[in-house]
Amino acid sequence: MARQARTSDGARGRVTGVIVVGMSVAVWWPAFTLGAWGTFFFDQMLTVWAAATGALIVVLFQTRGWVRVRRAFALAIPSVWLALEFIVPDSDNQNLLTLLLALFAGLVAFLAVPTTIWVLARTIWPEFGDDIRWPNRIVIIVSVVLIAVASFALGLNQSSFLTCGDFIISGNSEPPGCTPAPTD
Repeated sequence: MARQARTSDGARGRVTGVIVVGMSVAVWWPAFTLGAWGTFFFDQMLTVWAAATGALIVVLFQTRGWVRVRRAFALAIPSVWLALEFIVPDSDNQNLLTLLLALFAGLVAFLAVPTTIWVLARTIWPEFGDDIRWPNRIVIIVSVVLIAVASFALGLNQSSFLTCGDFIISGNSEPPGCTPAPTD
């Protein structure tokens, strides 16, 4: 019995590790770009939208129930943001509606990435989180938030360890304040 409990604890630890790594990989780049460029790139937002919409289609064909409705609602949020981008006029004077849409887009980008991964994982593999105890869930949340905050801080301070050339070579534009490459 003790061996079975240890195996079960080991399995929970592996599941927790998979979730932390997966969510951290997904959240680091959007957080970094927000720090370095002060914005989320369209490809990040559309990747979140595509993954969430694909998962939404799967959820809509699942059996009925409250869990299905909550998942569908969570997965529909990136589509609501995208629809609002078409509806709300782009204005130079930053009216309240434009500002609210920009805030909503930021929330979608920051919150939808880990939420989409979680819901997608639970949709495809329903037992994925059943055995995760609350202390492990707290570890997951804290770990992903720490990675996001650290990535944002790295983006803000990119000039301390990256050069403008690093961004160009990687296929990115130069962020404001990047450090020119040293000349020899």
